[in-house]
Amino acid sequence: MHNPPIIDVIIPAYNEEKSIPKVIGDVPAIVRNIVVANNNSTDTTGKVAEAAGAKVVFEPQKGYGKACLTAMDWIKKQEIQPDIVVFLDGDYSDYPEDLLDLIQPILDQKADMVIGSRALGERESGSMTFPQVFGNWLATTMMKYMQGAKFSDLGPFRAIIWSKLLDLNMIDQNFGWTIEMQIKAHKAGLRYTEVPVNYRKRIGVSKVSGTVKGVFGAGYKIIYTIFKYW
Repeated sequence: MHNPPIIDVIIPAYNEEKSIPKVIGDVPAIVRNIVVANNNSTDTTGKVAEAAGAKVVFEPQKGYGKACLTAMDWIKKQEIQPDIVVFLDGDYSDYPEDLLDLIQPILDQKADMVIGSRALGERESGSMTFPQVFGNWLATTMMKYMQGAKFSDLGPFRAIIWSKLLDLNMIDQNFGWTIEMQIKAHKAGLRYTEVPVNYRKRIGVSKVSGTVKGVFGAGYKIIYTIFKYW
């Protein structure tokens, strides 16, 4: 690991023009690159993200995982590779400043991957819908009893050693991205832990919990992924 460590942030974003500048502005200064994967937005997400200081890559195929993979491809092309990569949503529901707590277990050489757990932190009233809360509980319970993986959340705010992430060979292109990473990390024997993170109401309407199609689509894919790697 470099001294000081090189940290890059990946933010998949679809129509987040109102929130993305706030997210970028709150990312701690220790971060080298903030890579926003503009996931075929129909608004000015890409332009405002670039104006706020982010590196913007465009991914025309919609999908959370697909956007993350495209951002990873951009990082792979950099002459100097990062030590740690942090994933963060672009809707301003996470607190980017919590990144410092998120990466600490990795800096202390106690973990290879850290999940920011909303279940352990403080959530603003109304920030998570009932389907989200129940879905997280169901998925983490299934992971515990079917695979022995101990997590309290599938939260998108997470940090992982870059080389370890590459070894996981991530492939999911949509809703199964977060749980695929956690299952693969567990099966690969990575050291993982969770830290409490705070969570607030997002800016705008959620593409997942904000629609019936999104809720059922995400739920199906998460359960499918659990059985896929069982």
